[in-house]
Amino acid sequence: MSDAPHRANLVLIDCHDLGRHLGCYGHPTVPSDALDALALQGLLFEQAYATAPQCSPSRAALYTGRHAHDVGMLGLAHAPFGWHLYDGVRHLAHYLGEAGWATAHVGVQHVIRDTPEHVRSLGFDHHAASHTDATTTAAAAVDVVRSATRPYFLNVGFLEPHRDEHGRFKSQPPRAERGVEVPSYLPDTPAAREEMAEVQGAIAAMSEGVGRILAAIDERDDRDDTWVVFTTDHGLAMPRAKATMYDPGLGVALLMRWPAAGLVGGRRLDALVSHVDLLPTLLDGLGLGVPDGLHGRSHWPLLQGVAAPANTMVFAEKTFHTAYEPMRAVRTVRHKLIAHFEVDVMNVPGDVMRSPITATMVDEIVRERPHVELYDLVADPEERHNLIDDPEHADVADELARALVAWMRDTSDPLLDGPVASPYRHATLAKLGLEPDGHPPS
Repeated sequence: MSDAPHRANLVLIDCHDLGRHLGCYGHPTVPSDALDALALQGLLFEQAYATAPQCSPSRAALYTGRHAHDVGMLGLAHAPFGWHLYDGVRHLAHYLGEAGWATAHVGVQHVIRDTPEHVRSLGFDHHAASHTDATTTAAAAVDVVRSATRPYFLNVGFLEPHRDEHGRFKSQPPRAERGVEVPSYLPDTPAAREEMAEVQGAIAAMSEGVGRILAAIDERDDRDDTWVVFTTDHGLAMPRAKATMYDPGLGVALLMRWPAAGLVGGRRLDALVSHVDLLPTLLDGLGLGVPDGLHGRSHWPLLQGVAAPANTMVFAEKTFHTAYEPMRAVRTVRHKLIAHFEVDVMNVPGDVMRSPITATMVDEIVRERPHVELYDLVADPEERHNLIDDPEHADVADELARALVAWMRDTSDPLLDGPVASPYRHATLAKLGLEPDGHPPS
């Protein structure tokens, strides 16, 4: 249990589809001033990774401290997909609410279905501004900050920079006053520059919303005793990023500030960190200890400058997105192994498919799956050269394969038992008068 200041406020802000596309992560054309300032005031994690390159499974692990396949979230929560947390799974809001924190959620949630009843089932006392733009979301969050009883847990979810219903980023004006950067894994074309200007506009609006929340904390004179955390669910909604196991899909921004606990000074931490580590770290730092049965580890000692065991590997998964696409991955500082469990061409999420950039990359991203991919992330940071059949890398491949299988077993991954059935399949069987196993009722 931590000896840090107890009963501090916790403001945990997430957003959709950002990856690490911020100024503070080396993207100077992105007008993310409020978030860049937060990084300078607090801590920045340089090697933080999502546990899934897609929304609901990533968020489920982030907020439960357990990998998505172990809590029932093997796909997207919204209709028609309908994945849901297993009964009894505990969200961060459950732990904090039971310990005396007032709990509020504002904006996008997407761990489970986004109705008031479902949000309350996660342990929140208050919910507002679901799926609204950055200005509305920030205003609702500011209202909570100004009125909340201490200590409070405020969870804010920004929709930006998710693509809109037309597959573009036009919910906010584009921004290119500092130039436009096209990520190296995308073709540098006029269409790509146009889209990246839209992305920058969406990120700017989200960052400005974060800035308004931080200003409200300061107005209440709560900066010292408020632990602010910012992250995102996964990478940009672009080819070779969102819904893929490549680093642009799994690498995430992670920023923290808590002056009373010494989380200040613009430190940049290079420890290998998984989203599944965040919940145990938060509970440990708030003096509540680390519950049994979690998959993540607390990095609170690291934040306090104390030598402690660190991750040597992080793991990721994808089972369903818009289609069945089961894959698992393990990453070290140097290497990554990706295992595919079904044959098909590479699937591309629907929102990314509508991008004009995707049309220029079809031959690259829609291709036959290898059974296993292995990459040297130092020699090949864009993960272009699969080394799985290279004899010189056989030992690395064997070590990572054994680690991946052990992780799947240790976390009760249903994929080891065969193909995973979806809620949609179960619903169809029910309409046909059959049980989930395909047999008539006994």
